[in-house]
Amino acid sequence: MTDVARQLLELLDIEQLEIDLFRGIGSGGETTTRIFGGHVIAQALMAAYRTVPDRMCHSLHAYFIRPGDPSIPVIYQVDRARDGGSFTTRRVVAIQHGKQIFNLSASFHVQEEGWDYQHKMPDVKGPEHWLDRPDLREPYIEKISPKHRDDFLRERPIEIREVDPRDLFEPEKTSDKNYLWFRMEAAKGQSPIMQHCLLAYASDMNLLGSSLRPHGLTWFQGQVMTASLDHAMWFHAPIDFSDWHLYELDAPFTGGARGFNRGLIYNQNGQLAATTAQEGLMRPYKKKEAAS
Repeated sequence: MTDVARQLLELLDIEQLEIDLFRGIGSGGETTTRIFGGHVIAQALMAAYRTVPDRMCHSLHAYFIRPGDPSIPVIYQVDRARDGGSFTTRRVVAIQHGKQIFNLSASFHVQEEGWDYQHKMPDVKGPEHWLDRPDLREPYIEKISPKHRDDFLRERPIEIREVDPRDLFEPEKTSDKNYLWFRMEAAKGQSPIMQHCLLAYASDMNLLGSSLRPHGLTWFQGQVMTASLDHAMWFHAPIDFSDWHLYELDAPFTGGARGFNRGLIYNQNGQLAATTAQEGLMRPYKKKEAAS
């Protein structure tokens, strides 16, 4: 197991401070300059799970309220909204500097039998056909400012292979539909709860980027300010995130300085494992007028 994978597992092993009160590590994971959105989603889901002993999450809905500060821990307060016969509901508030930075509602369901149906998995070349993230980024090293180069190149816990990746600095306008393969080999043998939290963490990757594609934009050009505004996720099947999963992404709408993005996550057997949706800010940067 790599050090970064071990750090992510430790990051999700949140500390209990009191009944329904937990503390999570704020640093580490995908970024060093801020707290990655998937980081707080996964920790908040784990906090909710710590109060639900007998059933699995089937859906969550969350809002990002303030930027997270990676220099201090995050406090998670769980509200036991309802314990029903079939469904359990939890609300989790994430707090830093005495203010809410994020909140999440999650629903848990006992296992039941029903009718099965799903959309067919897209016919996409497997992960062995695409470059891993470090190899994909290597040609751009000299274009990244020295200030951000270490963060750009540092090792990360989730392995990602984008299908038909775009140029980071000179992207062409293209379809919003895109695909990537991802996994975390260190997830092997982890509990079903940890599998859910790891997939929730990874589900925030590349999702918002779908709405930039039709406009020929990336984060590296300095033309657009982006931020995740909310995040929703539905779990459909048992997860083993040590195996490759295909993330099918699209963005059916952009407007009003926002973009709406969707995702379908399939395992390698073609089973639909999870669905995501997210609205994000995509505000044009305005050049400051020269002083007269």
